[in-house]
Amino acid sequence: MLKWSDVIRFSTKGNPVPPSRVEKSEQEWRRQLTAEQYQVARLKGTERAFTGEYCEAHEPGLYACICCGTPLFDSRLKFESGTGWPSFTQPVEENVVAYHKDVTYGMVRVEVLCNVCDAHLG
Repeated sequence: MLKWSDVIRFSTKGNPVPPSRVEKSEQEWRRQLTAEQYQVARLKGTERAFTGEYCEAHEPGLYACICCGTPLFDSRLKFESGTGWPSFTQPVEENVVAYHKDVTYGMVRVEVLCNVCDAHLG
């Protein structure tokens, strides 16, 4: 089971090797994604809290990356964080998600990315 100490270690020392890699040009990503998907996933934008289609979803299944289709999270591990975005206790596999230290906006946070295609997840 992934622990918070693992996330901190990954964000500062490097992430596990991804199961595969998907790399496309920005033009290819723009053609594949809607404008909002591109803004959030490729440009690290933020979807408005409590507005996303998966915020209140509770159906069983897997949540996959919008860009590359890699399964990332299992609905059984989803929890209500109160943030307005889907939250999970851990990914389906340790190596499908990457963690990066984020020091923007005057604070230290951890950015979560798809480890296969570098899509911004939160």
